[in-house]
Amino acid sequence: MGEAQEVQLHIMGEILPAKARLLDQEAKDQTNLPQYTSITYQCSTAPQTRNYRRWIRLSIYTVFLLAGQSAAMLLGRLYFVKGGNSKWMATLVQLAGFPVLIPFYLISTTSKPSTNDSQIKSSPSVTTLALIYVSIGLLVAADCYLYTIGLQYLPVSTYTLICASQLAFNSVFSFLLNAQKFTPFIINSLVLLTISSILLVFNNESSDGTSGVSKAKYAIGFICTVAASAGYGLVLSLTQLCFNKVIKKQTFKAVLDMIIYQQIVATSVIVVGLFASGDWKGLTREMDGYKMGKVSYVMNLVGTAISWQVFAIGCVGLVFDVSSLFSNSISVLGLPIVPVLAVFVFNDKMGGVKVISMVLAIWGFISYAYHHYLDDRNCKDEKRNADEVSKAPMLES
Repeated sequence: MGEAQEVQLHIMGEILPAKARLLDQEAKDQTNLPQYTSITYQCSTAPQTRNYRRWIRLSIYTVFLLAGQSAAMLLGRLYFVKGGNSKWMATLVQLAGFPVLIPFYLISTTSKPSTNDSQIKSSPSVTTLALIYVSIGLLVAADCYLYTIGLQYLPVSTYTLICASQLAFNSVFSFLLNAQKFTPFIINSLVLLTISSILLVFNNESSDGTSGVSKAKYAIGFICTVAASAGYGLVLSLTQLCFNKVIKKQTFKAVLDMIIYQQIVATSVIVVGLFASGDWKGLTREMDGYKMGKVSYVMNLVGTAISWQVFAIGCVGLVFDVSSLFSNSISVLGLPIVPVLAVFVFNDKMGGVKVISMVLAIWGFISYAYHHYLDDRNCKDEKRNADEVSKAPMLES
C-alpha cells in the first residue's frame, strides 16, 4: 500500500510540473500575441507614411519646377522684347541667384547631423565631389548660354518645339547611363509630351518680337537650341548618375549641394565671359534704354534669377527622388503652359493648336504618373508577399 502511494505521488510530481510548464507557455503566448500584432501593424504603417511623404515631396518639387520654369521663360522673353540685348547678362541671371538658397542650405546642415560610421566611410572624397561639381557646372554654363541664344533669335513656337527634343536626348542618355527601362506607359507619355510641344510650331501667332531676325541668326538660334537641348538631357542623366553611384545620400542637403556648387562654377564662367566680351560696358546704356524703365529692368533680372533657382530646386529634387527622365517629362509638360500664360502677359491669341497641345501634355503627364502608381502598387504587393513568407515560419513554430 505504501509503495502504491509512493508511485502515485511520483507520477503526480511529474505531471503537475508538466502542466504548470504548459500553462506558463500558453500564458506567454497569449501575452506575446498582442505585441506581435502591434509590431506587425507598425511595420505596415511606416512604409505608408513614408510613401505619403514622398508623394507630397514630389508634388512640391513639381510645383517648383513648373512655376519656376514658366516665370523664368516669360521674364527671359520679356527682357529681349523690351530692349535687352546682352546674352551674357541673360545667361548670368539664370545662374547667379543661388545665394537665395544659402539660408535653406544652412538650415539643412544644422538639422539632424549624421554620425553614422558607415555613411562617413561611404561618403565620396572632397576631390571627387569637386570634380563632379566643376564638370557639371561647366556643362550647365555652356547649356544656359546656348539656350539664351535660342531664346533671343527664335520665335517662341519654334523655340518650344526644339526644347521638347531634350526629352528624346534625355531618354537616350538615361538608357545609356542610368539603365532606364521603357514601359508602354513611359513610351506613351514621351510620345504625347513630344507631340504636345511639336504642335506649337504650327502656331504662327508670334508677338514676341523675334520674327524679324535674319536667316543667319535664325540658323544660329536653331543650332544652339538643339545643342542646348542635348546638353540639358546629358546634365540631368549625369546628375542622376552622380546621386546613385557617388553621393548616395538621400537628404535635402545633397540636393542643395548639387545646385549651389555647380552654379558657383557656372556663374564664375559666365562672369568671366561677361567681362572678357566687353558686354558689361553697355549694361548702363541698356538699362537706360529699357522700354519699361530702370526699375522694371532691375526687377526683371532679379525675378528671373529667383525663378530659375525655384526651377533648379524642383528639377534636381525630382532627379534625386525619381529619375532624370521623370524630371524632364515634367519640364516638357510645362512648355505648353508658357504660351497659355503669354495670352495674359503678351496679349497673344489662344488658338486651337495651343489648347490641343495643353491637353496632350496633361494626358502625357497622367500616363507617366499612372506608371509610377503601378510601380508603387507592385512594390507594396511584393513587400506584402515577402512579409507573409517571412512570418509563416514564425507562426508554425
